[in-house]
Amino acid sequence: MCRWLAYLGSAIPLEDVLVKPNHSLIDQSLRARQLFLPNSSLASEFLDSAFPTNGDGFGMAWAGREGTLGQYRQIGPAWDNQNLQHLAAQLESGCFLAHVRAAPGGTVSEQNCHPFVHNDWMFQHNGDVPAFSDLKRELTFDVNPELYPSILGNGDTEVCFYLALTYGLAKNPVEGMTRMVERVERARAEHKITDPFRATMCASDGTRLIVLRWVSPDVEDISAPTLYHAAGPTMLHTVDGDTDTLPKDAQLVVSEPLELHWSKHVWHEVPAGSIGIFRPGQSPEFTPVHANLA
Repeated sequence: MCRWLAYLGSAIPLEDVLVKPNHSLIDQSLRARQLFLPNSSLASEFLDSAFPTNGDGFGMAWAGREGTLGQYRQIGPAWDNQNLQHLAAQLESGCFLAHVRAAPGGTVSEQNCHPFVHNDWMFQHNGDVPAFSDLKRELTFDVNPELYPSILGNGDTEVCFYLALTYGLAKNPVEGMTRMVERVERARAEHKITDPFRATMCASDGTRLIVLRWVSPDVEDISAPTLYHAAGPTMLHTVDGDTDTLPKDAQLVVSEPLELHWSKHVWHEVPAGSIGIFRPGQSPEFTPVHANLA
């Protein structure tokens, strides 16, 4: 599976969380370490990812000038891209998403790299819609016809993004994300697919983070992909042995903590089966996903 991070707060250089920490997203692209859920009794149980290397592309999207969104995506590995590190050192933003991709069996192309951007919204995902090739046609046909031409790739994440937009993500994020989950789960049930829909997703309009953590409830002994958040002046240990401290209004959401040795007092697990709304300097609001799966 993939790895991603999302930042919201006072403007900082992107490199402060993307490059500098000793287990940064760049490091995770080469060697993701959280391959099983914390607190699991067996290290081999409940695998979050069988793919510690995420080298099938990367991307970042950020809130830029006058509220517009910037986007940069490439198909090579993040750990070996000098342009990414140069851009991360120069760009500053108060809201940005970044993603490194593992796509075993999928199409490696720039159009399939996250984050996706449409007008005022950016979106990224770790997980998968099971048997997506069987569900793709009907799920795509449910996308608003006005949005359909904007779908450029062939992956499940982009379809989920445009379904959420179709269902009102911009007006009511919780409802939009919930209805997207319902639609995927209904298609999964109708096709009698036994593998679960697993997802951590983040959508943002540059002023808030909308975060989903989900796993199909009808499948036993399978957990949602890992997801953590830290708030306020979080101190991050850097690759050169120093520390950097984030702004006091910062919100940071990550697939796995950005430090090799991390504390549960700093990094809090996002509740499974929930949608969280993050705003600068405020406690996140978590709402259980009340999806109608009948």
